[in-house]
Amino acid sequence: MTDLAPERPLCDAESMGKVARRFGILPVRRGIRVALALVALLLAPALSGCILGSERPALNLEVPSAYREASRRSADAAVPALDWWRGFHSKELTTLMEDAQVFNLDIAVAIAQIVQADAQVGVSGAPLFPSITGTATAEQQKVSTATAGGGSGGAGSGGAGLGGGGSFGGSSSTFSNYNLGLSASYMIDFWGKNRATLYAAEESATAARYNREVVTLTTLVAVANSYFQVLAAQDELRVARRNLAAAERILTLIKQQFAGGTASQLDVSQQEALVSTERATIPPLEVTLKQNIAALALLEARAPANFNVAGGALTSIVVPKVTPGLPSELLYQRPDIRQAEAQLASSNFSVESARAAFFPQIQLTASTGVQSAALASLFGPGAWYYTLAAGLTQPIFDGFLLEGQLKQAKGVQLQNLQAYRKAVLSAFADVEKALVALSETTRQERLQIEAVNNSRKAFDVSETQLRAGTVNLITVLQTQQTLLTAENTLAQVRLSKLLAASSLFQALGGGWTPDGKLAAVQAPEVPQ
Repeated sequence: MTDLAPERPLCDAESMGKVARRFGILPVRRGIRVALALVALLLAPALSGCILGSERPALNLEVPSAYREASRRSADAAVPALDWWRGFHSKELTTLMEDAQVFNLDIAVAIAQIVQADAQVGVSGAPLFPSITGTATAEQQKVSTATAGGGSGGAGSGGAGLGGGGSFGGSSSTFSNYNLGLSASYMIDFWGKNRATLYAAEESATAARYNREVVTLTTLVAVANSYFQVLAAQDELRVARRNLAAAERILTLIKQQFAGGTASQLDVSQQEALVSTERATIPPLEVTLKQNIAALALLEARAPANFNVAGGALTSIVVPKVTPGLPSELLYQRPDIRQAEAQLASSNFSVESARAAFFPQIQLTASTGVQSAALASLFGPGAWYYTLAAGLTQPIFDGFLLEGQLKQAKGVQLQNLQAYRKAVLSAFADVEKALVALSETTRQERLQIEAVNNSRKAFDVSETQLRAGTVNLITVLQTQQTLLTAENTLAQVRLSKLLAASSLFQALGGGWTPDGKLAAVQAPEVPQ
């Protein structure tokens, strides 16, 4: 496993020394560490650049120059269009695709996650701004007479010390206090800790947008595959019913021959068994058809009882021609790769934030306002007050909490790095597998069509000869079974071809934009 790239020091002596010389600060050799620390505090805005962007591990990606199977694709094909599903030339499929993008609940969940991620950006960016709070208090307090004036002279003098707004010694035992003010606090982000946290949240929000594209693409491919499954089930049902009709027709003929004495009871029983076998193939196909319609209903956020699909035949679907482009272009077109990239960038900033937590934190606080014992004199002379304070905190020993948090952030960074590498290699593998599947299933379809045509001719001839009495029943049964198998195989091959086409579009990241930017880069519409 490739290790992370060597980490650049946050603010090494050389870089800090350059800043010091630039501003005319020349520390003595013996006190260089103390002087550099002072420079760091005074020139924090300039030194903060030593932190942000320092965590960029080496990706070490192996990007091939071309796909192995790309040369077999048609030269007049093009990269995927944004509305790539229209290339199948099915109005019903296009309608299902468009409705899924609007109503699908998984996409709605992904959009809600974008709202959360955007809100987290605001939460993470709040420490970069001052915190200002307004206060207003009105207080009236009554003091016990026994405490205020019931004691000796010493107690009386003590009561006088208490009295800001009243006299003590027996008569007055209440006083008032009115306060109107503002307080503000600000944490100086010398080391970029808060800014790195903000950048990490922004990258997470970007990853949430790419996740929406991943969910959308996955949903669209699921809609296409379920629709193709419906068409394949309908094709196989037509094949099964057609073969059932042929088997029943031959059974009628054999019964006529049996009545005439030219066929045996064994011949009749064999054909009756074949008819029963043909009938038994229909219920499983009905199950497949109805279950895929129910799956489509879920993808469309509809109740299955109120949803139906007209369907048709696989032969009505056109497989779009598409070229995969260059492997390097895939890095910008696959939303899962861009999502993994954003997650890696977020973890990089999280490491920077965890590292900056080791350095001193400077807190500035201020408060001002007016205060008086009488409401009438609240805004009068002498009522105004203010306080200013600056505090510095330096972690010394925290039970290795900060060290553990840094190690954890590095672990997440390493995890996201490996996930990004795997996403890239998986994308290349997905394209290669889809290209191979589409190429070979296209060739297999052509060969299987020939097999079906030859099997149908053989069955037609055997049925004619059976009527003429020049061929035995076993030959007819064999040719009929061969035709049934060939037609079912052809339906499965056509389905595999369409599934390979949808897999290729998914492997390529859906539709491509001319400038190489995903729709996820643009903020999607989210509920307010």
